[in-house]
Amino acid sequence: MSDLPEFTIRVDQNPYLPAGAREMHAIVSVEARSSARRGTGTASGDPLGGGADAVPEPARGAAAAEIIIIDTSGSMSYSGKMAAAKRAARAAVDVLRDGVYFAVIAGANQPRMVYPQGERLLQVSDKTRRSAANAIGRLDAAGGTAIGSWLRLADRLFAEHGDAVRHAILLTDGKNQHESADELDAALGQCAGGFLCDARGVGTDWDVAELRKITSALLGGFLDVPDPADLEADFLRMTQTAMGKEVADVALRVWTPQQAELRFVKQMVPTVEDLTGRRSSSGTQTGDYPLGAWGSEQREYHLSVEVTPGDVGRQMRAAWVKLVVPGRGGDPEQVLAAGNILAEWTDDEGKSTRINNRVAHHTGQSELAEAIQEGLEARREGDEDTATARLGRAVVLAQRVGNEQIAGLLDRVVDVLDPETGTVRLKREVSKADEMSLDTRSVRTVRTRQGETPPAEDGS
Repeated sequence: MSDLPEFTIRVDQNPYLPAGAREMHAIVSVEARSSARRGTGTASGDPLGGGADAVPEPARGAAAAEIIIIDTSGSMSYSGKMAAAKRAARAAVDVLRDGVYFAVIAGANQPRMVYPQGERLLQVSDKTRRSAANAIGRLDAAGGTAIGSWLRLADRLFAEHGDAVRHAILLTDGKNQHESADELDAALGQCAGGFLCDARGVGTDWDVAELRKITSALLGGFLDVPDPADLEADFLRMTQTAMGKEVADVALRVWTPQQAELRFVKQMVPTVEDLTGRRSSSGTQTGDYPLGAWGSEQREYHLSVEVTPGDVGRQMRAAWVKLVVPGRGGDPEQVLAAGNILAEWTDDEGKSTRINNRVAHHTGQSELAEAIQEGLEARREGDEDTATARLGRAVVLAQRVGNEQIAGLLDRVVDVLDPETGTVRLKREVSKADEMSLDTRSVRTVRTRQGETPPAEDGS
């Protein structure tokens, strides 16, 4: 495992608690530098696909497997979606590096192999790229949508490549209408941990909550692509990002002392994703949280620990965090980096009331995502009072955390009368594409640099 990226952990927190206090918050920032690029800076690639500030260079030494899943249901024949999907799939295959194992699946009521024939993956070469491109060109649109069955086929194909970085791209334009919600949930349960999946919804007839559930279970991300013409560039970015991954199956291991409780673990950058329910026990007082595959990139996590109060002056380790990867081929498990979350009780009010800037920033971003999703749901249900209140709160939070993209999307859904107080009026006419974009991107966050101070709450 000598070619793994170089990982570092930084913990930002205010370790001081007032007498009797129990709750400690910390931001754990993780940075990975490619073994091939150390000393050249770190790309801020997006582990969830798309939207990356910089695309990592291909990780030439990493074993990888890539599957492209294209919705070929009947609705894909409209609005140029099928032609755009073919161009996008061919573009993705074209940038797969030589030696990567790959396949292309067509999804309808049942999935079928587009390339290669038979349930297997083939290695990328000039010959297989050309053959795959020809096969993709023959795709047509017919049938329904049963996404769980598509994912199960991908899982079977990936099963022979457990040591590789395993990644799938899923494109759909509709809802999962041809299998039950229970069938989809069962498929996600089977596939979780087997591979990562990024998804794209093209057009405006797909279900945001459905793709969010799929990609959350499979540690990926999703975005809306209202205009099919944008699919090709988007598939290129996703595939290039996947080719930059160097290590699969990284986990965040958290130890807490006796009589302490880890209240939550949330990924905050590049997107808000609650990992709390994904804990798997890894030893006495330790649990592992899956982080997926990594290349050269940075991510940030918000941890909250509840501890037993100590006497004034007492110091303790509230949590010990490590990054670990499982052993392969007889190699032992490897610890990539570690850091401490500390607690100290004090009667100095100046110390105990100081709020760490990065904790405040990410708390605001988490609340922003919740406010948008709750506001849009209320709007869809006709509850205008709740929708106005929650989307107004989102306007305030978007300004506070400096999320200009979200602020711009909110402007398409509400008329902002006073951004400081969050006084807004719901727009009467909102395009479905604008509403879906706001919902989809509500969890996409922005970093704060060390030392930045977010604006304070009113009255503080």
